[in-house]
Amino acid sequence: MAKIKRRFAGRIVFLLILLSIISAGAFYLWSDFYKPSFIHYPAFGIDIPAGYTIHGIDVSRHQDIISWPAVKKMKIENIKIDFAFIKATEGIGKVDIHFKRNWRNAQKEGIRKGAYHFFIASKSGKAQAENFIETVRLQKGDLPPVLDVENTYGASKEDLQQRVADWLLMTEKKFRVRPVIYTNVDFYNLYLAGRFDDYPLWVAHYLVQDKPRIERSWIFWQHNESGHVDGIGARVDFNVFNGDSTAFQQLLVK
Repeated sequence: MAKIKRRFAGRIVFLLILLSIISAGAFYLWSDFYKPSFIHYPAFGIDIPAGYTIHGIDVSRHQDIISWPAVKKMKIENIKIDFAFIKATEGIGKVDIHFKRNWRNAQKEGIRKGAYHFFIASKSGKAQAENFIETVRLQKGDLPPVLDVENTYGASKEDLQQRVADWLLMTEKKFRVRPVIYTNVDFYNLYLAGRFDDYPLWVAHYLVQDKPRIERSWIFWQHNESGHVDGIGARVDFNVFNGDSTAFQQLLVK
């Protein structure tokens, strides 16, 4: 009888341990399944996608005068501004009025910086590349140049693609680094897909979960256009990098 009792007690202990293991596993599976894709950060004024470790902004004259020390200082939990894309030029002759100041001061604060050109598809791609090349001085540790193309301006698809190709080829030849294309999901699918799929993509897509809904690979995701950052009076675009710190370092100008 004593042996039977011991066996029964042993089985009860075993079952209790097994039940505890199953319960713990179920809890972790549940918590992972129901983990929010976006987390709200009141200080930034927006929801930020979970699962990304490198965050950044893009700015232009619309953000007016920026206090880059305040941008650098701001950190909420594990979220801080690691990089900034700064508008340099537009079309054939325009230079952003705050580019030089932003470029210089972001550099002083140790924020990784990149320059972008706003593309006017009705104008010569080569002339627009010359505008960008004459304005921007890239150095080791900078992000690759970016072509922001998001409107046809009445150009045919064939003409737009040729002008985009001209800008990309001239810029790559000058800086010896492959440029990044910035656009939104719909514009890429309609006008760029198939010809520029081997270029790094920075994609704008809002109000989505986990990642932008585009079939091809991408390296940056602009997930919100209404964020707040200390030192910037206007609302600002928020972005994440699709990779870890090693991949980010590999992307930088050598």
